[in-house]
Amino acid sequence: MHCPYCNASETKVIDSRLAAEGAQVRRRRSCNSCQERFTTFEMVEVVMPRIIKSSGKIEPYDNEKLRRSILLPLQKRPITIDEQEAMISRIEKRVRQMGEREISSKVLGEIIMSELKTLDDVAYVRFASVYRDFQDIDAFHQEIANIRPNEKQSNETDK
Repeated sequence: MHCPYCNASETKVIDSRLAAEGAQVRRRRSCNSCQERFTTFEMVEVVMPRIIKSSGKIEPYDNEKLRRSILLPLQKRPITIDEQEAMISRIEKRVRQMGEREISSKVLGEIIMSELKTLDDVAYVRFASVYRDFQDIDAFHQEIANIRPNEKQSNETDK
């Protein structure tokens, strides 16, 4: 770390502690040349993979695009902002944990669908209808049947 006062390259760390709820490390440093003290902050740089679209085009990961695609099917649903943000964080964590430099939009879509399915059935079907390009009401019926396969079986046994 170069000293901001004299530009010397030799500095030493005097004190380190966590900052920003553990997302950063705050370090007090001292310059070996001019003896000035200064503070630095370190944080992990997370690089998200690029997205390979179905057309073959490759785009950089866009958090706002992910957020819009998730919040649209969640409109007017009883899901809190905290639950929405937690879901977005889980999706991004799963994508990062894959360790890939590029992932297909299909893989990302499936991750989103699995998260929506656990959060809210209606939002899941709304997202699926666009993502899977439902062409008729039968596609909706099939998807709903896939959500609750046990319910259909229990209804048949009740008869």
